[in-house]
Amino acid sequence: QVQLVESGGGLVQAGGSLRLSCAASGRTFSSYTMGWFRQAPGKEREFVSALRSSGGSIYYADSVKGRFTISRDNAKNTVFLQMNSLKPEDTAVYYCAATAWASRLTMSNEYNYWGRGTQVTVSS
Repeated sequence: QVQLVESGGGLVQAGGSLRLSCAASGRTFSSYTMGWFRQAPGKEREFVSALRSSGGSIYYADSVKGRFTISRDNAKNTVFLQMNSLKPEDTAVYYCAATAWASRLTMSNEYNYWGRGTQVTVSS
């Protein structure tokens, strides 16, 4: 069982930066593939980024590529999402997710564990 708690959301002006953190419980954090998803009002949850446990392969949605960076600190059981050059369209609730294995990392139904989310609001 893995419990995930996100933090770091807030209100920021367009062009600004935020760093989201996701703290995970459990002794096997390093074996989990971690992902970030977001959901804007009236829209479906969408993939943002993912980081595999083995080999460290990293994936980004095209909409955030070059602006967002995912990373993890296995010693602290934490995954991060550094968000730069934020745009109003990045406004959403951001969710951290974990899975022991996923073949399609961009699909939310591949993830077994979810945090409650943290709100990110980007003003124009």
